[in-house]
Amino acid sequence: MATIDIVKEVLSENLDIEGDKVTDDATFDSLGVDSLDMVELVCDLEEKCGIEFGEPEGIQTVGQLVAHIDSLK
Repeated sequence: MATIDIVKEVLSENLDIEGDKVTDDATFDSLGVDSLDMVELVCDLEEKCGIEFGEPEGIQTVGQLVAHIDSLK
């Protein structure tokens, strides 16, 4: 499964965000993801992707998060 699809799945399951709203250019602010949601998102993504990346800094868009995850695989 592609990383973007995993991110969409986690956002949909945890925050009820529709998958079609999750694009590379979508900011977490525009999706209504606050700092607490981001911590939960990171934890779930670490588990699903089998990686550990702590708290990513400077990541504001879905595309940036996907690129960061892919760089750790």
